[in-house]
Amino acid sequence: MEQERLHPEATGELSNLLYDLCLAAKIISRHVRRAGLSDILGPAGAVNVSGDLQQKLDLFANETVRQSVQYTGRVCVTASEEDEAPVPVPPGKPVGKYVVLYDPLDGSANIDVNVSIGTIFSIHKRVAKKNGTAGLADCLQVGKKQIAAGYILYGSSTMLVYTTGQGVHGFTLDPTIGEFLLSHPRITTPPVGRYYSVNESNWNRWAPSVQRVVGAFKNGEGKVQPKNARYIGSLVADFHRNLISGGVFLYPAATNYPQGKLRLLYEAAPLALVVEQAGGRATDGCRSILDIVPEDLHQKTPLVIGSRDDVAFAARVIGAETAVPAK
Repeated sequence: MEQERLHPEATGELSNLLYDLCLAAKIISRHVRRAGLSDILGPAGAVNVSGDLQQKLDLFANETVRQSVQYTGRVCVTASEEDEAPVPVPPGKPVGKYVVLYDPLDGSANIDVNVSIGTIFSIHKRVAKKNGTAGLADCLQVGKKQIAAGYILYGSSTMLVYTTGQGVHGFTLDPTIGEFLLSHPRITTPPVGRYYSVNESNWNRWAPSVQRVVGAFKNGEGKVQPKNARYIGSLVADFHRNLISGGVFLYPAATNYPQGKLRLLYEAAPLALVVEQAGGRATDGCRSILDIVPEDLHQKTPLVIGSRDDVAFAARVIGAETAVPAK
């Protein structure tokens, strides 16, 4: 409603689409809070297109998000980490101008041990003609063209954090009235963070430049402020803590993940838009995440994201090594 007040020329469609996603978040949040009491925990017995073992709650969240947006007349196509191909709006149903890309349940490997998990979403405008069929080309758009992005965190409380390119705002779900209430207006992240978040068990699989970056964060080498290690292993949870308190999250390339592990369209790009609107940065070590042109729906990327100066330091060190020609 506030965005509509600031932009009286707007039709309200985007606001309504965000509200559709809020409905999905409420449904998923309810099931997450009942995990362990109903038959929703455990693996589903299949793997997704990226090779990750699917959990029962993954599949439930995937279908919940799609059903919440697909029949509203506001969306033309959706794409998810859990599906091999884009899913256009079914024939005979109203088709809208928006594209929704999403990771339905990030960190789902932690579901069984009650660790915070989340939903990540990205919204683009369609590029296909209005009377044409929306598809892959609508999904393969560069991150800087996103018109909205955000995430829902299912933790001690359920929070929606989003941006439409006019700053970052956080809303907390009040379960007594079933609505998201503005709790964190105009979030900004500190330029230098207190924490670094990385899976250090991969140390021997990293390039020397990545080892130098993590070593500097750990020990405060050179002019880098030393940081405390905080790693949950759930991207949304690690990212949210660093966004609020200041910090840097790294999932670099490694010998077992030469292209990185995180998905560009469903994870890296939407969180990059959020962090940059909050004053931070996001890079693959050489390029801004928002400048990477996707070539594949499930394309993976290395990711360094968080406080501005910390990410800039990592990019300088990693980028310098990458720029040296191999002998």
